Amino acid sequence: MGEENVTFVKEFILVGFSSDRRTQILLFVVVLIIYSLTIVGNLLIIMLVWVESSLHIPMYFFLSNLAGLEICYVTTTLPQTMASLVSGNGAISFTRCMAQMYITLSLGSCECLLLGVMAYDRYLAICHPLIYTSVMGWWRQFLLASVTWVGGFLLGSLMVGSATSLYFCGLNRIDHFICEMAMVIKLSCTDTYITEAAIFLAASLGVLLPLSIIMTSYGFVISSVLKMRSTAGWRKAFSTCGSHLIVVTLFYGTVISMYLIPRSASDRDKKIAVFYIVVTPLLNPIIYTLRNKDIHGATAKALRRLAILKKS
Repeated sequence: MGEENVTFVKEFILVGFSSDRRTQILLFVVVLIIYSLTIVGNLLIIMLVWVESSLHIPMYFFLSNLAGLEICYVTTTLPQTMASLVSGNGAISFTRCMAQMYITLSLGSCECLLLGVMAYDRYLAICHPLIYTSVMGWWRQFLLASVTWVGGFLLGSLMVGSATSLYFCGLNRIDHFICEMAMVIKLSCTDTYITEAAIFLAASLGVLLPLSIIMTSYGFVISSVLKMRSTAGWRKAFSTCGSHLIVVTLFYGTVISMYLIPRSASDRDKKIAVFYIVVTPLLNPIIYTLRNKDIHGATAKALRRLAILKKS
């Protein structure tokens, strides 16, 4: 196809869930509430970890990174969705669409890698408690966190970079509420085989590598816990790992079904996307704080300090 005969797409239209105005306004209110709660919940975790010295340990350092990731993730996706719902117009420029894809895929890759790092941290804490402090020093924490962020954005660059080489010269309606990579590629008027292969390779690397680290780490953790004679030790080990395992199951279950399992229905894609774009970032701070005594104690201390400051 010669470039001189191509009429390039300058904007895409996000179809969303419904064209009915009442439904759109209702969805806007729901998404706004969820977005606000997600920001507040994850910000509270970051602030608690920052101000409370009792939480200055590797597990909570990585948890604050996860909270920051979730804030960036929902801010990249949900404001655009809310703007489309309010205006009733799902138009998004080609450049903004590509930028949204790049940031969301990069942050999603970062989260995959970070969950692997968090599993490795729990493995060291439970299976090698005597050397844990020396091995997981501040420099090691910073290095591991940096690797997750840099690695995630490199994977995002690989996936979106392969998509930007495609021609978009006809259809521009995306049957989704965000610029989802798989949906955008379907609109290309050129052969997408190499692009899809590159994306599948990058997604496999970003998902399966950290997943193998998680499974190996928790294999050793379970083996170590089963050798414990103290039921208190069992409870402590499972309480520190249980929240992470729930988050891993929720996140990886949706990501694998979205990117590594063949799809047939776009409605199914949108439903899965709602779960990992809207629901999971809201649930993560709740899951990590619901039965976490350290967070409960830090919150109580922070509230007492706030009350004292108000009185004075």
